[in-house]
Amino acid sequence: MMRKLLPLVCIFLLSACVAPAGTPSPQATMQVPHDQRWGIYRLDLSTQAVELIHSSPFAYSCLRLNPAGDRFVFSQTVGSDADESEEIFTLSVDGNDLQQLTDNNIWDLCPTWSPDGSQIAFLSWHGDDLDLYRIDADGSNYQLLYDSGFHDSDIHWDASWIVFTSQSRIWAMHPDGSDLRQLTDPPRAGEWGNANLPFGDYDPRISPDGTRVVFERLVDDSSPHGNYNFYLVDIDGSNLTALTDTGYAQGMASWSHAGDRLVYPVGAINDVGQYRLYMVNADGSQNRDITPDYFPPGFLCQWAIFSPDDTTLYFVGEWWSQE
Repeated sequence: MMRKLLPLVCIFLLSACVAPAGTPSPQATMQVPHDQRWGIYRLDLSTQAVELIHSSPFAYSCLRLNPAGDRFVFSQTVGSDADESEEIFTLSVDGNDLQQLTDNNIWDLCPTWSPDGSQIAFLSWHGDDLDLYRIDADGSNYQLLYDSGFHDSDIHWDASWIVFTSQSRIWAMHPDGSDLRQLTDPPRAGEWGNANLPFGDYDPRISPDGTRVVFERLVDDSSPHGNYNFYLVDIDGSNLTALTDTGYAQGMASWSHAGDRLVYPVGAINDVGQYRLYMVNADGSQNRDITPDYFPPGFLCQWAIFSPDDTTLYFVGEWWSQE
């Protein structure tokens, strides 16, 4: 870690020698663009500059980037914040060509692209619980993909696998529903405590090489937000490894395309709200807050993902207050 910090220290000292006295740091003059309450943003990891791509008065959730790197998919409420008003949308990464793919009184959420970008899998509540559905990328061919008989959630589709949460455990299967396998069996799975979810494992994401799955596990309920740590498991369910040991209210980790890092939001530390962006190496080292210093306290960061070249983050920002 010191070898990585030394060049930064040298650059800082050099800039201090040549900059005129009283010259503000670049971040001191930066501001987060603000239009409506919710926005999709682009953050340059090198310069820390942030750009507003799209804005809405209604909430965006589960932002994902297609394999070509030129189009987002996400779910968004339409006209109200009710669950049944949440629909599936796609949007060009330049903020143009917004397309609504579903339009019904059914709760549609948590979309994920197929590996070739031709289809989108998502969750939908048609009966007594959430099940896995899919549609073509143009919104046609809406059909059931899988129904476990329980609530299914947290779906991700990559390589030749679909992973999801059911009964507070992580499962995997091929896109045609074959070779269904249980990857995790956490202690006290499904048992309710004082947290916002029962004890168990949630939000699986497959690594770019298709061999590992990252997820968060509720390990303690001393905070009502839940105390979670990230874990890794091989796609066959072996080699369960703890990645973090912070117990923060954290989740929705996303892999870099190189597979060497993960980015994720921290919603709370103990009882204190955060909604800041963190990054950790895939081996669990250098777990750090990467939120730019100039982001205001009332700006909440969520649903972060990497650009195809891993130099940029896309994320959802919510303006909770004007402060």
